[in-house]
Amino acid sequence: MKDFFEIRWHGRGGQGAKTVALLFADAALATGKYIQAFPEYGPERMGAPVQSFNRLADREITIHSSVENPDVVVVLDQSLMNSIDTTEGLSEGGVIIVNTVKKPSEIRTLCKIRKGIKIFTVDASKISIEEIGSNKPNTPMFGALVKATGILDFDKMIFDTEDKLKKKFKNKPEVVGGNVKSIRRAYQEVISE
Repeated sequence: MKDFFEIRWHGRGGQGAKTVALLFADAALATGKYIQAFPEYGPERMGAPVQSFNRLADREITIHSSVENPDVVVVLDQSLMNSIDTTEGLSEGGVIIVNTVKKPSEIRTLCKIRKGIKIFTVDASKISIEEIGSNKPNTPMFGALVKATGILDFDKMIFDTEDKLKKKFKNKPEVVGGNVKSIRRAYQEVISE
């Protein structure tokens, strides 16, 4: 049994995979957990596939490598599933959360995801466009992750995240409000099989 919980984020450059891994890390750290957050880049350009990772534990984490066997995979752009095996290393009972308009059963069939993997979907792009004003699905997917896994207490997470966003965007309350609303909406709107 592993001593830590691992997350692999798949996205495209500019969608915020690195940023959301850091937001998750900050929220987890605020609960007293040990955490790692780090990106892995290919060609560093807008639209190129990128990955980010998190490790979460109740004690110091001494491993410092990429996440090979995640407990959860979060896919910020469904089109990546056409060219990348996003379920690689995901074990029986693992969770995949996909930003899509499709239902989990459709994603299972379309992407040939084996039984034993739990699938959650949410239209994070729509939520981010409506709440933030641009297609940045990272913060809605954060809300979906918390709902799908229960890994963090939602109220504590949203409080900490809002506080961090207020410091970062102190002169842009609309950015803070839009991101917080998008996290809440995705938490409520994520669906499972």
